[in-house]
Amino acid sequence: MTTPDLAALPRLPRDAEGPVFRAPWEAQAFAMAVTLAERGLFTWKEWATYLADEIAAARVRGEADDGSRYYHDWLAALEKIVADKGLVATDALLTRKDEWDRAARATPHGQPIVLPRRP
Repeated sequence: MTTPDLAALPRLPRDAEGPVFRAPWEAQAFAMAVTLAERGLFTWKEWATYLADEIAAARVRGEADDGSRYYHDWLAALEKIVADKGLVATDALLTRKDEWDRAARATPHGQPIVLPRRP
């Protein structure tokens, strides 16, 4: 198992101690990508390419390029690479995204979002 080279990532929000996150979901998305790469499900170079492509696509769409959407791009890249690698079925991914959206909308501000358990 190799540790991913975080320096290879475009504009990773970080401080002297490492990556920084503004919300728990950002840290969770970060951890998922790192864990999948460490398990050999994709290379870190592949991951960096997916992320760079997503950041470039966001620029083309005219989205803010001030770092505030970095983990939105990260999550979009993660969704694409796991789908492309066949690690999750597209319909399962869409179902979970819908469950997340419904749970987030139903959760009072400041409370943890709880997703339904899968059987």
